[in-house]
Amino acid sequence: MADPTPVIDDLCAESAELHRLVAELSAEQWALATPAPGWTVAHQIAHLAWTDHSSLLAVTDQEAFSREVEKALAAPGDFVDEGAAEGARKPPARLLAYWRAGREDLAEALRNAPEGARFPWYGPPMSTASMATARLMETWAHGLDVADALGVTREATDRIRHIVRLGVRTRDFAFGVHGLTPPFEEFRIELVSPSGESWTYGPENATDRVTGPALDFCLLVTQRAHRADLALHAEGEDANRWLDIAQAFAGPPGGGRAAKGAVA
Repeated sequence: MADPTPVIDDLCAESAELHRLVAELSAEQWALATPAPGWTVAHQIAHLAWTDHSSLLAVTDQEAFSREVEKALAAPGDFVDEGAAEGARKPPARLLAYWRAGREDLAEALRNAPEGARFPWYGPPMSTASMATARLMETWAHGLDVADALGVTREATDRIRHIVRLGVRTRDFAFGVHGLTPPFEEFRIELVSPSGESWTYGPENATDRVTGPALDFCLLVTQRAHRADLALHAEGEDANRWLDIAQAFAGPPGGGRAAKGAVA
């Protein structure tokens, strides 16, 4: 069984980097609009705090988490936005402290989780490593939204290897959530990491293949960029279709981002 420590460490590093980005913002900057419609910088951080709290409940208090799931089922189209809006109304200093405390509590809970534990979630149950990976993916993706609002370019790191792995593993989910039958055959995935390493998945002789930068793959599966703006190449009909629908996050199909230059 894989040791979850590396991904938990990378989650903490990703969170700390985003914290440094927002820690000294003015009230006006917290209110800046991000690429997510209706969401400010404060909404993005509030959403991370809210999902960290839900994750902590899933790990430490499953009865309380089940009540959160009931709330989500009662308002499936609104509960995410409502959670972000509630947190965004907090004064920035309080929101920042709440997010910091929550993510530290979650990291400690994940480090102390029993070996082989599985936790409930809004989708399938998760292992400790999977929970940490999902939190890293969200922290990275929403951190990009914050950086875009602030006009900052964040340097990609090899921490995104966890997001790449999640994106590859959720291939069949992406097909299923769109009402499509997942391909039977595995794909070959060949990506170049930010540090220049080669990251590969699937059989070398696979008919369907995806190649390109690992960063672009992560932008695709988190739906932070349109496929047309990324240097990803697909060989094979199924691989080509996958790049149009890929998503590494739970829930219904995301709307994604418009291509650069597209008319709204």
